[in-house]
Amino acid sequence: MNDTLKAAKEVSIQAIREAGQVVKDHFGRFSVLQEKGAYGDVVTEADVMAEQVILREITRFFPDHQIHSEETGDNGQASDWLWMVDPLDGTNNFVIGLPVFSCSITLLYKFEPVMGVIYEPIMDRLFFTSRSEGAFCNNERMRVNKKAELRKGTIGWIQGHVVQNDARAVHLRQHLDIHFKRMMRLWAPTLQWCMLAKGDLDGIVLYNSEGDDLYSGMLMVKEAGGLVMDFQGNEVDGMIEEPYLIACHPEHKDDFLDVVRAGLCSQ
Repeated sequence: MNDTLKAAKEVSIQAIREAGQVVKDHFGRFSVLQEKGAYGDVVTEADVMAEQVILREITRFFPDHQIHSEETGDNGQASDWLWMVDPLDGTNNFVIGLPVFSCSITLLYKFEPVMGVIYEPIMDRLFFTSRSEGAFCNNERMRVNKKAELRKGTIGWIQGHVVQNDARAVHLRQHLDIHFKRMMRLWAPTLQWCMLAKGDLDGIVLYNSEGDDLYSGMLMVKEAGGLVMDFQGNEVDGMIEEPYLIACHPEHKDDFLDVVRAGLCSQ
């Protein structure tokens, strides 16, 4: 397993940097290829080209591994190793000229994340984590921040495309908005996870958002000393079909659970 992880680190870092350069080169001069889904999502040529770069490298070195990618789907392989690829997380930001997006690669073993790589091409920031090895931004170790006064903190909100204006989600979102200094919605979830791991955010509340961009960020936060739990306070490790999650410094666990539960119960 260790040999696989060592090789996977080298391959994924090389691939994600190359894919990020493709995305950066197309920023501000791209073609929208098609709409995706029923909620206004889009696919650009940058998504497709970056994905091709990453899939080519993973397949070349790990031909027997299962791969699930945002645009291509599943490669049909049966393996204990599963790669999850989001070649352009934040496509809608990319399309409107907002330079807030990333590329993401996760490697899972028996459905548990063991390595995550996230690259922010505009800032040239490479985030890397592997299980029990810590989390790093451009080789600098990251730690989740403990806020002296949590109500003065900034938190991130992440929701799945299917959520839209679900009444419970809207109410919880508003409740959080008035209980913290600021609540952010970047529409680039991997970057919010990295901001929490780096100490720039004080927590994340995620409402039913499962996808190829989830597990690299979750592992990044956990390896930076953070806690990832469900709305009942149970710690989360592996894959989840419908995740409702809170991520924060472990000492903020009870405060976050109280706020989220109050927001859900007051409806």
